[in-house]
Amino acid sequence: MEIAFYLSGLVAVLATLGVIVNPHPVHALLYLIVSLIAVAMVFFALGAPFAGALEIIIYAGAIMVLFVFVVMMLNLSEGTTARERAWLGPRIWLGPAVLAAVLLLVLIVTLWRGDLGLVIEGETLTAKAVGTALFGPWLVVVELAAMLLLAALVTASHVGRSTPTTNQAARARRDGS
Repeated sequence: MEIAFYLSGLVAVLATLGVIVNPHPVHALLYLIVSLIAVAMVFFALGAPFAGALEIIIYAGAIMVLFVFVVMMLNLSEGTTARERAWLGPRIWLGPAVLAAVLLLVLIVTLWRGDLGLVIEGETLTAKAVGTALFGPWLVVVELAAMLLLAALVTASHVGRSTPTTNQAARARRDGS
């Protein structure tokens, strides 16, 4: 498991560098997915399967779907279809595929060999332990974070509403007249 920890950490660092240096958003998203899965494997190697599962479900699953939709919504011009096809060529998948293959190899070797005494010391983090910690001494912090997220949601909803500005209203009056 110690080897799995270090290899997964290395893949996470390399994939994150791929996110940072990539100029194309689709390529960066592919590297970000690999990075998030690598971080989940780090959690599994540290004995925190609940945190690893949440990392995969919430970040690599739900959040990445939202990122993909945002990238798709922002590319609305005429030439986007050809550009997106060029972004998804076989050469583009090479980097994320190699990093994902390393993660798969680490996972298969870890499952195949079983527990060989190479486990990183510490106690297993369960869902009950997370809930007890969050809603015990950290209850006020969790409630403040919830209020902050609610305020951000209300603000985003308010800013996102389309209200005609004075220039748009003047243009509509001129065109309608």
